[in-house]
Amino acid sequence: MSRFWSAVVHGLTPYVPGEQPKLDNLVKLNTNEHPYGPSPLALEAIRTATDDALRLYPDPNADALKAALAQRHGVKPNQIFVGNGSDEVLAHAFMALLNHGRPLWFPDITYSFYPVYCGLYGVAHQTVPLAEDYSIRVEDYLPREDEQAGAIIFPNPNAPTGRLLPLDAVERIVAGNPDAVVLVDEAYVDFGGDSAIALVDRYPNLLVVHTFSKSRSLAGLRVGFAVGHPALIEGLERVKNSFNSYPLGRLALAGAVASVKDEAHFQRSCAQVVATRERLVADMAALGFEVLPSAANFIFARHPAHDGAALTAALRQRAIIVRHFKQPRIDQFLRITVGTDAQCDALVAALREILAAG
Repeated sequence: MSRFWSAVVHGLTPYVPGEQPKLDNLVKLNTNEHPYGPSPLALEAIRTATDDALRLYPDPNADALKAALAQRHGVKPNQIFVGNGSDEVLAHAFMALLNHGRPLWFPDITYSFYPVYCGLYGVAHQTVPLAEDYSIRVEDYLPREDEQAGAIIFPNPNAPTGRLLPLDAVERIVAGNPDAVVLVDEAYVDFGGDSAIALVDRYPNLLVVHTFSKSRSLAGLRVGFAVGHPALIEGLERVKNSFNSYPLGRLALAGAVASVKDEAHFQRSCAQVVATRERLVADMAALGFEVLPSAANFIFARHPAHDGAALTAALRQRAIIVRHFKQPRIDQFLRITVGTDAQCDALVAALREILAAG
């Protein structure tokens, strides 16, 4: 009964995750899952960890995972924070680092969990319009005489547009806001960008968040991490240990460590996705679609002569699921996950048929 809800709950507009439909012969291209499987080493590590030790609590500090991530990214373990998926890492950051009275700035078209967290944690926020080409403009995030951000967050590449902000542009935003935390959400950076982790030793106000759900094909394991100055990490740890001291179970820790150590599989599977993405972009352009430049494992496309919602519905009738956002400025776009070559071929064939039918 809603009469027992708190005032906070009454005021929330929850995040709506991508649909997980149960359809026969489904071509699922709506939630940006990796089309290829996790590292075999990760799967074997999970199997090995499925033993009597599951009766024991996992390591609350995730020391083995922090050590593996620190070694791979050239930082120290005390610069690493891990959590139950990057969404939990982001949630802790909203509470620990992004709520300072002045508004939090983020793009008007971006990951839709950001305003949800603002509502949950009472964070004042201000959206910054993307440019006409749906890119992030650096100058829009620099302090002005009459206004400066309390903190800044943006995905890079941005979601759902897929557009990438070059690393030197990211650095300009970070350097231009020395008194504000700048959180760069890099869920998709492994598919075509340079990570801002390279900047964390120079900028104590920079926090970079990653996930194992996309490029490491472990969405079902729920592992995310942040990299930043030890003082930022300590803030996250304080929130985490006031909320849930054991966010990652033994199986998640074992699989994540093994995944980090399997660099060959990681590089190979990312390269496969990038190659398929470029082929899909070309095929979509040949059908008359406008496709935004993408550095992610998805594309964002619209057709000048066909309604986005109608295309989404027509694809669904053919058991092909893509994401459509009923949101100003982007309601004609389809966000399409880069699947296997066969899945993308099925999508293109279906669109060709739909377009031909008028």
